[in-house]
Amino acid sequence: MIRRARTLLLSRVMSRRRVPIRFERLGVSARVSPWTVSLTLLLTLGCVFVGAWSMTLGVYPISVGEVFLAAVGFPAAPQDTFIIIDLRLPRVLVALFAGGALAASGAIFQALVRNPLAAPDIIGVNSGAGAVVVLLIVTGAPAALIAPGAFAGAIGAASAVYLLTWRHGISGARLVLVGIGVNAMLSALITLMIVRFPVDRATLAVWWQSGTLHGSDAGDAWLLVGSLAVLLPAGMWLVRSANVLSFGDDAARGLGLRVERARFGMLTVGAAMAAVAIAAAGPIGFVALISPHIARMIAGSFTAGVLLLSGAIGAAMVLIADIVAQHAFAFPVPVGILTAAVGAPYFIYLLARAGRRARS
Repeated sequence: MIRRARTLLLSRVMSRRRVPIRFERLGVSARVSPWTVSLTLLLTLGCVFVGAWSMTLGVYPISVGEVFLAAVGFPAAPQDTFIIIDLRLPRVLVALFAGGALAASGAIFQALVRNPLAAPDIIGVNSGAGAVVVLLIVTGAPAALIAPGAFAGAIGAASAVYLLTWRHGISGARLVLVGIGVNAMLSALITLMIVRFPVDRATLAVWWQSGTLHGSDAGDAWLLVGSLAVLLPAGMWLVRSANVLSFGDDAARGLGLRVERARFGMLTVGAAMAAVAIAAAGPIGFVALISPHIARMIAGSFTAGVLLLSGAIGAAMVLIADIVAQHAFAFPVPVGILTAAVGAPYFIYLLARAGRRARS
């Protein structure tokens, strides 16, 4: 027990020891935690190795060496290129980047409203994107419309929740309650569309709605890579605004922050991250809720390092969940079912803890 307490205390001290770094040409400075950076890099390397190992599993067994040879363009057998590059590698990449995007989105939303229960899948952002995508699927719309449709639905749902919550400022508890209500309404709309449209299209929509990586291709991976290349730096740039907002609106304005512009920027970036993940992999639940909690327990308050660590934890979570979903059961199951089975009890625990704090 004492050893465990010492380990926890050491990790907390290490997480708060930050080293200043400056980029003179860009006029940017920041303080980073070596502990957080090291852990993020370690998790990233672990994801690479686990992802490479996962590509050896399946009906057609392939060794790690053959995976490496196929990845660098020298496959040991002609069919290895198709199996690894066209089938298994895109699925691994989509799992990693979708999990990272969802987790980073959750970290931004929780920092925005200063409420640990805020996550895109809890407050209706995922359902907003899902409602538009399900509408496109059941009406037979072109697949090229799914990504912009998911983005529009996510931004629309997030904006609706924000506007309905606004009352001389934003209350984190009120936003979560309004978000849960909006989420319920959008979920009912999705169910109505699935029931009313033809069975073949409705079945496809139900499969997508469960959160699945089945059928992931290079286009999905490139969508995530290109989007995160823009959105992740934007999220890191907004970290300072989030920390200033934590002092309250009046203090933030006194420090020169344009409060509503900062909130709108965080809302847009967080919703866009969730939207691209949903467009590529479907609404995988509770990753955005759990990952930032773990990151903050390890590394402390919200910083750029915590944002990256949340992304790495989310990537590892979805990758491991997908491996289990594919190979641990008699038949493959959607990864979203597995994350929901783990995340729902954790959400109930957070609700109970918040209730105890409110009574005390």
